[in-house]
Amino acid sequence: MSVSPIAETVTSLMPRARAELAELVAFRSVADPAQFPREECEAAAAWVADALRAEGFRDVSALDTPDGSQSVYGFLPGPEGAPTVLLYAHYDVQPPLDESAWVTPPFELTERDGRWYGRGAADCKGGFVMHLLALRALKAAGGVPVAVKMIVEGSEEQGTGGLERYAEEHPELLAADTIVIGDTGNFRVGLPTVTATLRGMTMLRVQVDTLEGNLHSGQFGGAAPDALAALIQLLASLRAQDGSTTVDGLAADAVWDGLDYPEADFRKDAKVLDGVGLIGRGTVADRVWARPAVTVIGIDCPPVVGATPSVQASARAQISLRVPPGQDAVEATKLLTAHLEAHTPWGARVVVEQVGQGQPFRADTSSPAYTSMAEAMRVAYPGEEMQTAGMGGSIPLCNTLAALYPAAEILLIGLSEPEAQIHAVNESVSPQELERLSVAEAHFLVNYARSKRG
Repeated sequence: MSVSPIAETVTSLMPRARAELAELVAFRSVADPAQFPREECEAAAAWVADALRAEGFRDVSALDTPDGSQSVYGFLPGPEGAPTVLLYAHYDVQPPLDESAWVTPPFELTERDGRWYGRGAADCKGGFVMHLLALRALKAAGGVPVAVKMIVEGSEEQGTGGLERYAEEHPELLAADTIVIGDTGNFRVGLPTVTATLRGMTMLRVQVDTLEGNLHSGQFGGAAPDALAALIQLLASLRAQDGSTTVDGLAADAVWDGLDYPEADFRKDAKVLDGVGLIGRGTVADRVWARPAVTVIGIDCPPVVGATPSVQASARAQISLRVPPGQDAVEATKLLTAHLEAHTPWGARVVVEQVGQGQPFRADTSSPAYTSMAEAMRVAYPGEEMQTAGMGGSIPLCNTLAALYPAAEILLIGLSEPEAQIHAVNESVSPQELERLSVAEAHFLVNYARSKRG
């Protein structure tokens, strides 16, 4: 089968793409100044802005959003009468977690076993490089056939909603005929996939207090109420015996009617240890795409090293609740808060604080843009047909864009296939996927422009 000129161009651009991704990965752009200096994010934003200017984008600026982060915007004019396409990625990243657990440094792009390792390589700095590759290939082929708006968010991983609120305050800024969100991924390497649904999210911090101060466990233990034990009991109330999420009043029985996710494949993707069972009930697809899922993502309590024999006076945890399409994140937040308050044992004092929130999303896969993408993916992935899957993660901006621009078509693609291990140690990206998806996006823009002319 002949290779398209666009594909040949993208192949020739891959060494440059690797060098650029290495520069971008080197920024420790975690959008939390309590963990990394704000200057790291500002430097990453400046790098993105310079890259857009170099590609001929106009009106390039780092937008100061209400949560204190910066989102980078630029506009690339297209032919007269051409449709406008908004391309999205984000340059902020998750914390590296335990840097000693990385085989190679997390902020140093390193090639190993045919993959490129580094924090943000797939999620989602690689997504921005994917957009650049597609546009460069089109320029080499004669020009970009659409007008392009590029928005690169600076706090997506924190879920603090800065870009959502900025877009609501400036509704004309991101208006487009169709939107390509480059922050999801193929179901697996080599299988072209668009994401049809995203779970929403709510993030809460819960603090339990029982005593004025810590007490000697020998003198008071057995009668003095232990705040850490109360917190553990409270957190345990969020799961049934089989591990299913149990939040009072929150439905957890929906079923997924799309692409199947075999349990053996999930165990391999999730790297579940031999002999350890999966949690929940229903199919794997039901559990990760169609139902709510609670996760305790952090606990403040004494570390084992240096621990003293004390009854704890206070303990705190951060809880993430993924909210599936068909449920409202605001209502889920209220139910989770009420559950925590109702299930705190021993009359302990409890304070619940909301940290972040985003609504779930469901795309219209019958729209013309999906037809254009399916045709493009046949070219980029010869012999494969585009698949439609769900995603358990959240991209709160999708619902904001859908509400602001109800006529716009929204597609979700990206580099975060299971082997990428995003949000975990040793995150990586497949350069082959970067290459193929860049080809697919370029052909999509050609197909989409043609469909709008017709």
